[in-house]
Amino acid sequence: MITKPGDVELIANAAGLAEVKGRSLWQDARRRFMRNKAAVAGMIVLVFIGLFAVFGGFLAQYPNDYVDFTLTGAGASNGVPSIETGHYFGVDPDGRDLYARTVQGTGISLMVGIVGAMVAVVVGTLYGATAGYVGGRTDGVMMRIVDILMSIPFMFVLILMLVIFGRSILMLFIGIGLISWLDMARIARGQTLTIKNKEFVEAAVATGVRPMTIILRHIVPNLLGIVIVYATLLVPNMIIFESFISFLGLGVQEPMTSLGALINSGAGQMNYGRLWMLAYPLFFFLITLFAFFFVGDGLRDALDPKDR
Repeated sequence: MITKPGDVELIANAAGLAEVKGRSLWQDARRRFMRNKAAVAGMIVLVFIGLFAVFGGFLAQYPNDYVDFTLTGAGASNGVPSIETGHYFGVDPDGRDLYARTVQGTGISLMVGIVGAMVAVVVGTLYGATAGYVGGRTDGVMMRIVDILMSIPFMFVLILMLVIFGRSILMLFIGIGLISWLDMARIARGQTLTIKNKEFVEAAVATGVRPMTIILRHIVPNLLGIVIVYATLLVPNMIIFESFISFLGLGVQEPMTSLGALINSGAGQMNYGRLWMLAYPLFFFLITLFAFFFVGDGLRDALDPKDR
């Protein structure tokens, strides 16, 4: 077969193009995220904190509700952190092992933050996407409801719920999650107003796809980027809210604990020189917040279409 001189170059270029593999949006975002050293460090810290909350209890020498009566009251000053005694972080004012309680408190605070953020993201995304896609009077009514709810003091409602329905982790989940979805609804609604005019949505409408199916299969998947970023930034806010409620004594109840409750207990011992009772819970509280904030900032930069 005889080929022209230019055919050889065309064939070579075609072969070279065939070897080039394009990157998807998520692959490109992952590469950008991995180049962010602060975000990667935050992710590593979160992994270690999660492992500490899940498996740290296996290293504890005492149960979290065990009371050493020799280290209560005046003897509490002897409950300093010590490997020999098995109290790695010392004891709290009631003579309970602070290491075991810090493990439990870290796990509960993470659980409240993550579950609360998931509830807020799911409810807010579906609500906002529905309002933005339907539009018209329905959109106006739904968003006015959001405006009214946002005008109500969040902490007042949460405290009122805990007082009326009882103080429990379940009420914390419901109170924090179902009230904090309002901002997510506004964000999802604004993004949906832009997405619903895209060609792929108009094609789905033209083929007779039901509105709810369009919202779930076309609108919501295109909101995942901003939803993921908002969720990572919402988790530390949930942890802060829970810690503040526990600091007031309205959070989780004994024998369970959280980082906020431990910080509240340790803060009352500062005047007695027992700084370890505050230092360890506060340390895990702060590094958890910073890690989530770094990861959230890294995801925001990685998924920002303006920087892509």
